[in-house]
Amino acid sequence: MQTISPIEPEAGAKPVGNSSAKWALGLLLAINLFNYIDRQILAAVEPEIRATLLAGDPDAKAKTGLLATAFLFSYMLMAPVFGVFADRYSRWVLCGISVALWSLASGWSGLATSFGILLFTRMLVGVGEAGYGPSAPTIISDLFPLEKRGRMLSYFYLAIPVGSALGYAIGGLIGSSWGWRWAFYAVVPPGLLLAALCFFMRDQRGARPRPQVPAGATKGDRFAHYKSLLRIRSYVFNTAAMTAMTFAIGGIAFWIPSYVFESRGSEFVQSDKLLGTINMTFGGICVVAGLFATLLGGWTGDRLRTRFPGSYFLVSGAGMAMAFPFTVAMLYVPFPYAWGCIFFAVFFLFFNTGPANAALANVTPPNIRATAFAVNILVIHALGDAISPPLIGWVAGKSSMNAAFLMVSGMMLVASFFWFWGARYLGEDTAAIESAPKG
Repeated sequence: MQTISPIEPEAGAKPVGNSSAKWALGLLLAINLFNYIDRQILAAVEPEIRATLLAGDPDAKAKTGLLATAFLFSYMLMAPVFGVFADRYSRWVLCGISVALWSLASGWSGLATSFGILLFTRMLVGVGEAGYGPSAPTIISDLFPLEKRGRMLSYFYLAIPVGSALGYAIGGLIGSSWGWRWAFYAVVPPGLLLAALCFFMRDQRGARPRPQVPAGATKGDRFAHYKSLLRIRSYVFNTAAMTAMTFAIGGIAFWIPSYVFESRGSEFVQSDKLLGTINMTFGGICVVAGLFATLLGGWTGDRLRTRFPGSYFLVSGAGMAMAFPFTVAMLYVPFPYAWGCIFFAVFFLFFNTGPANAALANVTPPNIRATAFAVNILVIHALGDAISPPLIGWVAGKSSMNAAFLMVSGMMLVASFFWFWGARYLGEDTAAIESAPKG
């Protein structure tokens, strides 16, 4: 497949049809589903990995927390590089290569014979996902108009709760039956199939203007686009809010199965498959609560946008504020009632997914939109969930998991504050992009 020139738009390109747009959305949703399955399989089998590769190590929890950080480290550092490529060349080719890479790296994770090798393979998974992360939402943003974008991105991000739930469920089921290595092997074949389908897709960017260098910058200034993003106030507030949210969610999501199994396991009927049961229950909660919250959040943001220009941020901030008390209550309410607290915490945590990402797309120029998503990925993970999983593991080792969860959950309120503050600028910044010359 030919790449798209960074200088001229694709020759003879036509507007994409409705059926083609839906097919593209469906393929990207399927890929994103396996993306999050792969991420959460690691969390589901963390206790078994710790017992196999770090038996007797007093810092085992802090080290297994680094497995999440290793993935995020390569993911966030490579995302800006691939974001530049995605703004200049075929996004579908980039997606295909990326999906194939992370699928093979995931299979290699199952073959790891030492903690060091596993750490390296998780970094390779991050490199693969870095090529996909900035490209996919940008493709969707180009295919659908402003008034539908929040809902379409909500459909795409349904993969987060559903894929995460399947990751917990697959990891728990396969891990308890055949061992943790087979949980990683299982995602390789479907991943390679989805990667192959990407090479048959065609980029639809004929109406996109070629990349422009912001006023006052030279064409040789490679950081001109990055600098221009700092002048978009709602982009900055959105990124700050998503960073605080990612810090809280990333750390808690990684440790929830281990927390319930090890810290609260005495509240359950004991069996040799208790960890698998916990993963299946938590996975089911993520599917139901996350699915409805993601759809409802996107729908609410779109419906309120005509009345409140900052609706995407208002919806996101309200959801995050509601998630905090349920997260704290989960630590003190006994099981099985604590599952109810977890359900509502997950529901409100996912309420922002569609609106926040739609806002990212709406306030950035189309010709640097992939770069904007890539910079967002770098910041929210570098200052968010690259830090919180090992931090929680370290605090839990020194004190308790309750203390660790309380420490990071406060960042939900910080995220809510930034979204509410940024709401005053969102309408103006969106209008500026919509009214800008397209050529």
